Amino acid sequence: MNFSGKYQLQSQENFEPFMKAIGLPEDLIQKGKDIKGVSEIVHEGKKIKLTITYGPKVVRNEFTLGEECELETMTGEKVKAVVKLEGDNKMVTTFKGIKSVTELNGDTITNTMTLGDIVYKRVSKRI
Repeated sequence: MNFSGKYQLQSQENFEPFMKAIGLPEDLIQKGKDIKGVSEIVHEGKKIKLTITYGPKVVRNEFTLGEECELETMTGEKVKAVVKLEGDNKMVTTFKGIKSVTELNGDTITNTMTLGDIVYKRVSKRI
């Protein structure tokens, strides 16, 4: 399955507790909690380009599935990780104790990030 497309955030759960747990400052949490971010994915073979726009903040990551890469996190930190494809519709990676699963079903992308007992879930629809 090809992940290419532009997706806008529709709903999210546990944004504030998750962002606090990863160390995002309170003022940025309050500014970001109501922003309907847009994710743009370009998927060509095993190569993925991901651009996430949260208001004025833009995070860009490029990686090859199954190979170690450097990813920028929501806090702006750079981490080494391997993003793997599970089945044909899930991208999975782990960094800094966070497991991230991005699943595509039709025109809906669900991203679930788990840190300890906090599960942050984002649901976005193709636009």
